[in-house]
Amino acid sequence: MTIKVDEIAAVLQRGGIVLMPTDTIYGLHALANDPRAIERLTEIKGRDETKPFIVIGASREQLEQSGATFTQRARAAVSELWPGPLTAIVPLRKTVAASRGSTSIGVRVPALQWLRDLLMQTGPLASTSVNRSGEPPMTDPKSLSLELQSQINLTVDEGLKAGEASAIVDFTGDEPRFIREGDSFFTQKVWKTLRKSL
Repeated sequence: MTIKVDEIAAVLQRGGIVLMPTDTIYGLHALANDPRAIERLTEIKGRDETKPFIVIGASREQLEQSGATFTQRARAAVSELWPGPLTAIVPLRKTVAASRGSTSIGVRVPALQWLRDLLMQTGPLASTSVNRSGEPPMTDPKSLSLELQSQINLTVDEGLKAGEASAIVDFTGDEPRFIREGDSFFTQKVWKTLRKSL
């Protein structure tokens, strides 16, 4: 289907839940600072009420405006690696609905231009894989269960997405720490960038 950014933005701005691809895998998305939409996302995922969601933004600056804070080292790393499949866990200056009360949050700037255009319209979005907690992520929206279809307001079907989930690096401590490695080639790039920042 042709991606119509304005239509997707309108659904999200009404508090809707949208299934759409990112530069890694398909995800469920909602406005990061809309408590009711985040509550719906939590129910759909069947996840722990206190577990924060990853938040995607159009730029580091947009994420900072929403409360994310970056040390000099984190800022240097994401400047080289974003946009791309790196989720950086950073401290929060102020909580947002997607952080579920946590004082830190995982943030990412996706590589897809249309998705960044969407984020410019909507502001940051909570993003989570399309599966119940503990199950493998969904790669093809055609395999979506009827139950899940009934809970989602819009599906953006771009065909099979078999990419790996993003790499996750925790920047909240004294040293950056890998939480999850993603695509092997990109992970090597992350390691090299982190070593340069030491």
